[in-house]
Amino acid sequence: MHVDSVRACSRGLAFGLCFWMLFCDAARADELLDKSARLAQQGAFAQAFQLLDAQEPLRAGELLFDAAMGRAAFAAGQYTRAVLAWERVVAQQPDDTVALQELGRSLFAVGDKKGAWALSAMVREQGIPVDAAQDVDQLLFSYDRADHEGGSTAKAYAEIAVGHDSNANAGPAAATLVSSVPGNFLWTLAPGALPNSSGFGTALVAVRARHVLDPRWSLIGAASVSARRHAGDARSFDQTQFDGIAGVAWRVERQELVISGVGAAQWLDNARLRNMAGVQGEWIYRMDGFRQWSGFVQALDLHYPAQATRDVRRSVAGATYAQVVRNGALFYGSVYLGRESPDIGAKAFEGHRLVGWRLGGQYPLTRQLGVFALLERERRSYGAVDPFFAVQRRDQLSNIALGLSWVPAPDWRITPQLMWVQNDSTVPVSQYRRRVFSVTFRRAF
Repeated sequence: MHVDSVRACSRGLAFGLCFWMLFCDAARADELLDKSARLAQQGAFAQAFQLLDAQEPLRAGELLFDAAMGRAAFAAGQYTRAVLAWERVVAQQPDDTVALQELGRSLFAVGDKKGAWALSAMVREQGIPVDAAQDVDQLLFSYDRADHEGGSTAKAYAEIAVGHDSNANAGPAAATLVSSVPGNFLWTLAPGALPNSSGFGTALVAVRARHVLDPRWSLIGAASVSARRHAGDARSFDQTQFDGIAGVAWRVERQELVISGVGAAQWLDNARLRNMAGVQGEWIYRMDGFRQWSGFVQALDLHYPAQATRDVRRSVAGATYAQVVRNGALFYGSVYLGRESPDIGAKAFEGHRLVGWRLGGQYPLTRQLGVFALLERERRSYGAVDPFFAVQRRDQLSNIALGLSWVPAPDWRITPQLMWVQNDSTVPVSQYRRRVFSVTFRRAF
């Protein structure tokens, strides 16, 4: 009996020791995940990832660890590692919607659009980064990407808008203008030259296409036609415009080069106002599914059929950076510089150098509603003294826009927007202010 009691006691002690060791290991494991979560909450994403990275060879396959590893790797920008971690989770729990969404985000981040689109429609619809990436294309490019399988694409959309413009003709801010030229001390503007407040309506139809020749080479193109009509006395400022672009694109890895021809024609009050033609080159570097750089150079000839003395050659170059953050918000910024050179040397006062910048972003309030903002500024330095006002012309054009982007149904977008425009100039006749409110209805096809 004594021996049996000792043996039973030994087995109990051994079992208790094993249980205690397992409990301690589990406690240490929970402490590891808790510490990683605390680091992530503090914004130390790289440290959280490194903490889990050291334990991955030992703990890969544990659901809680793999989920934590996937979140930490994605937050730290280690998208390939995030894909591996979330694939392990999905392998054990194929119906885990959250894991599938995270896997889709990670696949898109590494550029595996085919893998991301292979997931269920429900997961794709809830993938904010995919939608945001489409917004990046709409903001920055005039042509479409290849589809998720690398095939050719063609897309179109139509827009109508209604609104009100406080200064449809960009009339001067003052009714009387002071000139520095002897004998011209005070000018009084005719009523038709004063700011004209008017309601308006616009319509636009556009198409974008890419024809893939092979994995590297594509033909790209885009075209649009738009019209703007005003009410009342502002009808003489009605405009119609056609824009077109066609070219060739070469892509290798994450970079793409595009060379294209550009053309446009504009009518004012049913009379041809301006033609534009030229070439442009673009470079795009997509760091991942959420960040990209782009640059462009453009050379255009602007011709005014009824006023040939206004013809100029416009040369512009610039760069843009855009990023989608983890909550689906989109931010972008760009800088550019250039010049407009008149064809007639005697018109040097109409030529100018320009430099500008733009900052913008969109923040999601819900999955269907976002708020956006845009701030632009451009400085223009003209080449000679203005003969009518005897001053060197300097302009500073500012533009601020605020609005909402609402997607009430697939392929539909409604955008109310308020925009303030102001041009400060040393030439009084070129100073103006505008306030434009509009609501745009867009349907994609």
